This record gives sequence, structure tokens and C-alpha cells, in this order.
Amino acid sequence: MSIWQCWLALFALVLVQPFASAAPVSPTSGATRPIGIVTPNGEATIAFDINAAGQVAAVLEDEAGRQRGVLYEKGIVTELGAGSGMYSDARAISPSGEIVGSASRRDGTWRAFVFNRATGLRALPTLGGPSSYGMSINIAGHVAGFADLANGDWHAFIYKDSAMLDLGTLGGKVSYASGINNRGQVVGTATTSSDYRHAFLYDPATGMRDLGTLGGRQSSATAVNDAGVVVGASETGDRRWHAFMHDGKRMIDLGALIGFGHSFATDINSRGHVVGTVLRNDERLSFVWRDGKMLVHRGGKGLHLTNSINDSELMIGATYDRRMVAATMASNAIPAVPKDTRKIIYFIATALLLAALGVAYRQYWQGRTEPMLGA
Repeated sequence: MSIWQCWLALFALVLVQPFASAAPVSPTSGATRPIGIVTPNGEATIAFDINAAGQVAAVLEDEAGRQRGVLYEKGIVTELGAGSGMYSDARAISPSGEIVGSASRRDGTWRAFVFNRATGLRALPTLGGPSSYGMSINIAGHVAGFADLANGDWHAFIYKDSAMLDLGTLGGKVSYASGINNRGQVVGTATTSSDYRHAFLYDPATGMRDLGTLGGRQSSATAVNDAGVVVGASETGDRRWHAFMHDGKRMIDLGALIGFGHSFATDINSRGHVVGTVLRNDERLSFVWRDGKMLVHRGGKGLHLTNSINDSELMIGATYDRRMVAATMASNAIPAVPKDTRKIIYFIATALLLAALGVAYRQYWQGRTEPMLGA
């Protein structure tokens, strides 16, 4: 291959490839779709979890800020019947449609619960104190959450076989569980002996493990898939928060791939696709780490809150237009590049290409004339 052909091949690779990913998207690509939860008084809605069957655990919120958990399925909203309290939530849903959440009581305490359409709502016990909170549920119906002890400290727990298991801490006084996989592994946040909060992975065989940080003081884990890959957020050395993925050996900085703002990973599916939220000043964006590529969706093209991703590649959370609206979005949607930005890119690319052709042209003629001069 001649020199000028090498130049053309190089610039085709460098310049054309970005255009392929920055091409305009179809009307539905990158856009959110309201789930369709119809509320009696135009209440705000937030979706927290979705299973492969399309069943959604969501929360409705009225103008006074009172929240209540619901199950949304095939256009039907089912109230979970949280009881006499003013507040409830629905945090996660299992493959079989069981929902875990928490509900307040008249005395101001909270109790974790499991809701089953056939049997209704069942309150879970505590770890000796007055309150407990349910955060995640797996295919076996085992629940992860946190509850207070008799001394007022909070500890992460697993509820299975009608018993509460205290997961302990990392040497401090407090721990919170936020996710559980089908192997019974639990992730969350626990205080160390230095009273800093670190992400942890609990395994039934080995106990609680400190996952460390990205160079900062604190970290927090939010979800774990069945391969044991953990996601969450960590403070960095410069006191920023970055989304991370922990593959069992090391903590991988996903926030560095985003390159701006504070980022928080909220969920991971069985294929290792990670979703989360980015905060840049007052702007919220959603991100997807999928098949080795980082996509960030700007406001209006992504979810205002990104809470979960299922194995059907649906992301779930909420959009915002005067109020929160539960919505979904495909994880493989490619964000559009604004028209003005594309013009600038085309201009720069054209200038670089012309410059490259000029250099190649000069080298080509030098190659033809130099032998003649030497002779």
C-alpha cells in the first residue's frame, strides 16, 4: 500500500467511525416512553424496578408528598394495601411478581413487607428495634434490607426461611443492604472502624467483604447480578462521585469514561449492562454502560431518574415534565448529536481530511521526483 493510501485509510478510520455513532436517531431511539400509570389525581409516579414479564414496582406521590407503593401490570394499577400509615414504597419486584418495600405505621415506625397478589401484604420482623426496610428480593423470595437493633444502630439483613439474619458491619456500627442476587449474595454500604462508609459484598460462604473506593473516603454499592458483578458509586481522590463496577477483583471507574459531573450506578442486569444517573450542575442525565461502550443521554432524551434495567434491556425510572412520570427506555438507544454540533464536527473533519490529502499529495510527488534528482 502506498503512503497516500495509508493516510486515506487512517483518516477514514478516525473520522468516519465517530459519524457512525453520532448519526441522527429515529424518533423513538433514545426517547423515553411513559409507562401509562393512570392516577386518579394526576399524581407523580416513579418506577423503581421491572421484571422480565414487564411487571413494575412503582410509587405514587400526591401534592402533599405522601407516597404509596403500587404494582403496575398490563395497564392495571394495584394498590399494595400498606395499611394504616401515611407512606409506603415499592422498591423491587421478583421474577414471579412478588414486591418488596416498606410501609409506615401510626406510631411513626416502618416495617419491611413482601406483597404477593395471591396472599396480599406480609410485614417482616426487625432486628430487635422498632423498624425495618425492604430493598431487594430474589427469585427464591429472599429479601435484603436493613433494620434497627435494640440499641438504635442499623444493620443490613437477609430475610429467608421466616428468619432475619444480621449481616453485621465492616467494623463500624451501621450497615445497609440494597441488592440481592439469586445466589444469595448481598450488596450495600457499611461503616468501617474509621467510621467511613464503604461498599460491601456479602457472600453466604465468606461473609462481608469491603470493596474499597476509587481513591476517596467513601463508597456505596447498589446492585449485584448473578455473576457477582457489583455496581454503585465511590468518592474519588478529588472528592467527586463516580459510578463503578466491581468485577470481583477490582473496582472499575465508569465515571471516568463519562468524563464530567457526579455519576451513580443504580443497577446491572445478567449481561453486565450497567445503568445510572449523572448529575452535572443542576442537570440530570442517564447513562448506559453496554457491551464496552458508554452512552450518556441528555435531558429530554433520557430518564431523569434511572433506577433499574431488566434482562429484556428495558431501563426504568422516571422523566420530568412539571412532575415525575414513570417511564422506560431501551438500553441500546444512541443519543443524538445536536445539529449545530454535527456541523462543527463535519467542518473540522473536512479540514483535517483536506490537510491529510495535501500531505499525501506532496509525499507522492516527492517520491516520483527524488529518484530523478539523484540520477
